[in-house]
Amino acid sequence: MTAISSTKTGIAVTAQPDLFDRSFFRTCRLRALMAAKPGADFLLKAVSEDLQDRLLLVNRRFPVAVDLGGHCAHVSEAIRQSGKADLVLRADLFAADPSLAAPDLVFDDALIPFGDQSVDLIVSALNLQFVNDLPGTLVQLRRALKPDGLFLATLPGAGTLSELRDSLTRAELEVKGGAAARVLPFADTRDLGSLLQRAGFALPVTDLDTLTVRYDTMFALLADLRAMGATSVLKDRSRKPLSRQVLLRAAELYAQNHADADGRIRATFSLVTLSGWAPHESQQKPLRPGSAKTRLADALGVQERKIGD
Repeated sequence: MTAISSTKTGIAVTAQPDLFDRSFFRTCRLRALMAAKPGADFLLKAVSEDLQDRLLLVNRRFPVAVDLGGHCAHVSEAIRQSGKADLVLRADLFAADPSLAAPDLVFDDALIPFGDQSVDLIVSALNLQFVNDLPGTLVQLRRALKPDGLFLATLPGAGTLSELRDSLTRAELEVKGGAAARVLPFADTRDLGSLLQRAGFALPVTDLDTLTVRYDTMFALLADLRAMGATSVLKDRSRKPLSRQVLLRAAELYAQNHADADGRIRATFSLVTLSGWAPHESQQKPLRPGSAKTRLADALGVQERKIGD
C-alpha cells in the first residue's frame, strides 16, 4: 500500500500490507452494476434515506457537495432532495454501462483528488469499508473540506453478517478441518470515532443502527450480497470456491442457529454513521480545565465538603 505523504497529511507514514484487493473490488462492483438485480439495492436505499434525514437537520446550505462512491446515484438524489446543496457531484470508480447515468467524477476513492478546502459537503454510503488506508483517507477528506464543511458517511460496523460468518466458519471447520476468512472484518463503532478525531475532524459523532433482514435461505442472502457487489474482496482470500458440501452444511447450520420460529433466517447489518466538521473558529470548543465560573455544589444546591470531612 502506498501511504499518503507526511507533508500532505501531517501524520506519520507507515507501510502496511493491503487488506483488500481493490482491483477485484472494482470487478465485483462493475459486475453488480451491469447485472442489476431488482430489489438488491434495498440496503443502499435505506442508508441514503437516513443520510437525507440527517442532512435535513443541518441548519445550513452547502454550495458544493460530493457523493463519494456513486452507487447508481441513490445518495446523490438523496442530497438533492434534502435541498441542502447547490451543486451535487457524484464520484465513482468507473463510468459503467452507457445506459446508466455516468458519474460526474471518476477516480479511486482511496486517493482523493480534490484540492485543500475545495468542497463543502462529502457524503459516502456503504463504501469506505473497502478502503485499505481508512485513517489516511479520512485525513484527505478532512483536508478537502472548506472550513466548517461537513463529512457524513455510513458503513457496516462490527457485528455485520455475524450469522453468515459463524455458519461458514463452522461448516468449513467441520468438513475440511480448517477455515478461511469468508466475510470481511468490520470496524468497531468506538474505533471509527477515534479515527475521526485522529483525522482532525471537529465535533466528531458516531452512532449505530442495527438492521435485521430476513431471508428464506442462506443462498438467497448470498445472492443479494453478490448483487450488491459485496462479496469478499480480501487480498489474501482463498481463491478456491467453497465446495457444495460446505455450502450445504453452512446453510443447515444457519437455519439451525439463526432462524426465527417461521423458519426464515436472520442477517444482521450493523450500520455505523460518522459525522465530523472541518475545523472553524465559529464552532463550539470544550472549556479548558479550571475555567468554570460556577461551582458544581452551587449548581446542585448542596453544601461542598472536603474529602475526609
